[in-house]
Amino acid sequence: MIVMKFGGSSVANAERIRHVAGIIRSFENRRPIVVLSAMGDTTDDLLAAADDALNGKVSVDAIEKLHKTTAAELGIPVSEIDFLLAELRTLLTGISMLREVTPRSRDYLVSFGERLSVRLMASYLNTLNVRAEFKDAWDIGFISDSQYTGADLLPETWENIRKNLTPYAEGKKGDGMPMPIVTGFIAKDAKGFITTLGRGGSDLTATLIGAALMAEEVQTWKDVDGILTTDPRIVKEARTVPVATYDEVAELAYFGAQVLHPRSMQPCLQTGTPVRVKNSYNIEAPGSIIVTSHETKPVPVRAITSKKNVTLIDIVSTRMLGQYGFLAKVFESFASHSISVDVVATSEVSVSLTVDSSKANFSGLRHDLEKYASIDIRKSKAIVTVICDVKRSSEILSATFDALNQEGINVQMISQGASKVNISFICDSDEADIVVKALHARYFGTPDKPGLWTPEGADQ
Repeated sequence: MIVMKFGGSSVANAERIRHVAGIIRSFENRRPIVVLSAMGDTTDDLLAAADDALNGKVSVDAIEKLHKTTAAELGIPVSEIDFLLAELRTLLTGISMLREVTPRSRDYLVSFGERLSVRLMASYLNTLNVRAEFKDAWDIGFISDSQYTGADLLPETWENIRKNLTPYAEGKKGDGMPMPIVTGFIAKDAKGFITTLGRGGSDLTATLIGAALMAEEVQTWKDVDGILTTDPRIVKEARTVPVATYDEVAELAYFGAQVLHPRSMQPCLQTGTPVRVKNSYNIEAPGSIIVTSHETKPVPVRAITSKKNVTLIDIVSTRMLGQYGFLAKVFESFASHSISVDVVATSEVSVSLTVDSSKANFSGLRHDLEKYASIDIRKSKAIVTVICDVKRSSEILSATFDALNQEGINVQMISQGASKVNISFICDSDEADIVVKALHARYFGTPDKPGLWTPEGADQ
């Protein structure tokens, strides 16, 4: 049994749904459970409709047109989705009357995207003689806390999934049992109110199902050929990384790569269930598989990612010398202002760290820190992270600084991750792309010149 998750771009219109249905059919003998996101930009359209409703305008025209046109093109009766569209209109009318959107009503509103999507896919698969049945996530036991817009699933979800889907997964009730087409991203709390699971929520739905049922693998279908050595918008020669570990992918995601959110990988990490990243636009591409550990010794460098719009903060104080609790005091100041720290480096009398510029109140933070240290805040910086085998850091750093020296790049801070799979550099934000290109060329080569290393099995 496998789990197949398809994102919004993969099911953006009738043509894409037909294509995805063909992919699903090709895996029918492996008893797939399918998890879907909302079609295309539907989530954004729903939020825009809420904004209109707050201003007294109730309109579901764009959402209704997309889904009814898609149904017609797929040969599905619009009655399959009419009641949901009517329910959506009623909700928006209520918002327009109250002139208020609470976190709870926002989650209810956003849920319509996934709920419409699974009904269209299940209905279309049935026209192809594939017995399929849509399942809202709560139908199979997804229960969460009540932290609307970013809910956490409760432990009983695991057993609920096993109870509701094991008969299908193991084929105990015969092959005629319909294929579940499940909504990603949403759940219900103990009071029966709809919640959303936050960033990476649809992937989390898929990985939790896969882990609970001990699936052969979880496939997450996206619009790229798997995990790449870097962002192809920066380096067009970016290559696919055939095999990566959960730790490596978590670091890639944390430092800016659009792969899988670290939170969504936790269920499969716990059970060792492989996660395969595939391209729904290029089904022949082998993609990448995420595993617990490498079976063979990997090359020193796996991938490069960058994160712009960060701020570098230098904190200098002789009070650090021989003092207990100084760092704790520093991080208490950041916590009191709800500021999350990305990268940290320390010396005997200083601490340097980076934060997301868009999420920081620097005036209040500076006021607190200046009570016991000298502060230098430098904005418009970037983090460039090399996913690598830190045990070979001397070799990697030698190649790295040689490449950066040739480009005249000044590295302003360096930090080795505690996970032992990354080294991060801080540079000016407008130099980040130059750094990524230079390092990619040095590590992996260019069309005209070989690099030091090549990801195992990567296309030449």
